[in-house]
Amino acid sequence: MRIQLAATIRKYDKKNFPKDILAGIIIMAVSIPIAMGYAQIAGLPAVYGLYGSIFPILIFALCSTSPQFIFGVDAAPAALIGSALVGLGIESGSSEAIAAVPVLTFFVAVWLLAFYFMKAGKLVNYISAPVMGGFITGICTTIILMQVPKLMGGTAGVGELIELVEHIGQTKVNLPSLILGGISLLILLVSKKVMPKFPMAVLLMAAGAVMTKFFPVREWGIQTLSAVEPGLPQFVIPDIRMLPMKEVVTISLSVAVVIMAETLLAENNFAQKNGYRMNDNQEIFAFSMGNFLAAFTGCCPINGSVSRTAMGEQYQSKTQLTGIIAGLSMLVLLLCGTGFIGYLPIPMLTAIVISALLGATEFELAARLLKVSRTEFFIFLGAFFGVLMLGTINGVLIGIILSFTEMIIRTAKPSRCFLGIQPGHRHFRDLKESHQIHAIEGVLIYRFSSNLFFANVQMLKRDIEDNIKEDTKAVILDASAIGSMDITAADQLEMLYQGLKKRGICFYITEHIADLNEQMRKLGLGHIIEEGSARRTIHIALKDMGYERPYPLEGGVDNKQRSASRKRADNRVQEFVWAFGSETEDAIERQIVAQIEQLKKTGDVEKLLHGSWSHMEELDEDEWLEHLEEHLKEIVNISGKDERTLAMRLEEHRREVHERIAKEHPELAERFKERRHALDEHLKERRPEVYALVEDLREKRTSGKI
Repeated sequence: MRIQLAATIRKYDKKNFPKDILAGIIIMAVSIPIAMGYAQIAGLPAVYGLYGSIFPILIFALCSTSPQFIFGVDAAPAALIGSALVGLGIESGSSEAIAAVPVLTFFVAVWLLAFYFMKAGKLVNYISAPVMGGFITGICTTIILMQVPKLMGGTAGVGELIELVEHIGQTKVNLPSLILGGISLLILLVSKKVMPKFPMAVLLMAAGAVMTKFFPVREWGIQTLSAVEPGLPQFVIPDIRMLPMKEVVTISLSVAVVIMAETLLAENNFAQKNGYRMNDNQEIFAFSMGNFLAAFTGCCPINGSVSRTAMGEQYQSKTQLTGIIAGLSMLVLLLCGTGFIGYLPIPMLTAIVISALLGATEFELAARLLKVSRTEFFIFLGAFFGVLMLGTINGVLIGIILSFTEMIIRTAKPSRCFLGIQPGHRHFRDLKESHQIHAIEGVLIYRFSSNLFFANVQMLKRDIEDNIKEDTKAVILDASAIGSMDITAADQLEMLYQGLKKRGICFYITEHIADLNEQMRKLGLGHIIEEGSARRTIHIALKDMGYERPYPLEGGVDNKQRSASRKRADNRVQEFVWAFGSETEDAIERQIVAQIEQLKKTGDVEKLLHGSWSHMEELDEDEWLEHLEEHLKEIVNISGKDERTLAMRLEEHRREVHERIAKEHPELAERFKERRHALDEHLKERRPEVYALVEDLREKRTSGKI
């Protein structure tokens, strides 16, 4: 468990320096209202939020392996500590609260250090992308709802969705505040689209301070941040005797779990999105060190901040130098620039925070999941609404439970199929792949694509038993995808084996890894191996039955050896249909549109004739050319070539394709003619003017005029 300090700023690339400096200053500035607000939620005077934005941030930056994540006083721990003080009967903002909060923070740090030694960071490996996305989106949405009342001239909300919505509804709207906050948010969102690298947040804060200085902003009801006395925090030793140890341990454990889960999830989300790796366990150590320093400076527990990290990402922060700059600039501010704080309008600063949080949401992931996997989409929603409705830790637990449930459901219904052979070929393929694939006479060959365990073994048994026929002599299980089995699966496999044996049907398990044989022996299935029913390949199992190549196929289908040329013809599968399935037409159109865009740059019409798939089969080429004809006028306009000449070139290329088929694969020539007629009818319907031109060219070629 070796700790590597300053991991992200070793071998520093100087070109990142301006971006890291700018991002650090912006993060310091937006931390002012956030940290002060959350410190008050935690039951401390507002200035303690700024204290927590110096030394804890610096130590985290030195210990972290994440190049972009920022530590700071944040919502979830602050809310938990604030509610804990209420439960302990301690008044918020009192001297008792100022003494009690560091004690809780200290024990949070102790728990996090214990998690580090237990290597609890591995737990994040069991959390899927939909859970991460739903979690981070739920956190962002929660914080946005907390901040919305401040846009309206009110105070930040606390709690979950219902409490936050109620608080928004009860907030008395100050129109100047709403206008200022709304315009600021609109400017930030537009500038993010139009000029994403411009530091609009800094400009807005400067403009807000100037406006407060020269206009009666406070008289309009627009709140500004409270003035702060200059000076650095005093180091204190938490008095662990002032609170009951039972309550301290329970409260601090729950806060530590929230910090670990929330921050690790958020860090991994940013890591996946931006393509870098980090050490989860060292991150927990960094959390612990940051919270020890927070405790010794009298602050509440510190957490990873999604809003500040999103702000750093917006301004292209590259390393933890950003966090160091943020901490040092906050230190300078507390020493000699606190007067500036009192001029910052709260609605404008709130707009900056909301803008950053909107950029960190993962709603686009939800839209993608809805298209590809409804199950994972609902997992995303479960984590999202879990955080929104029940809080951080409950949202994570709901998401994890849903992830494991989905994994069990998926492995309980794996891909599986029955196998056969294409006449004249050696390889076994799915019978449903093509009408040219035929089952071997009297043999059931079944492929099961998952490890065998209690939840899916009944499916294997049912599939095999339901497909046995009167003439079935053997069942061969292709276990190439079975790496393990549990005792329930072994017992059920034994029942299947004995049942088939009583019916005079041989059973073979084949193609599996050697380790599965070892497992079978331990699970009491060693006799299957000893009786010769575990064979290395399907071919060996068939040979054991007395079947030699070429194997007899069902229905008396001829299975004589084919020539190499005939095999190529048999294997002809349209590449686009194979690759894109039901989306073939759209895929061809997208390819052609992309090629036409390339034509604008290169002017190479010849390349357009073949597309980007350099080894396209003849039937695919014909399909490609038919789609090209539909874009004939567009190609003519771009290339400057004569429409008739280009149409003639397309038709000439099609004739070459037909001649190749007639010469190399005469058995496909008639099929090609039928297909050509169908494509012509399609062209006639979609582009009648192009079809008329092509037909005219064909007639003239037939009559010898061209």
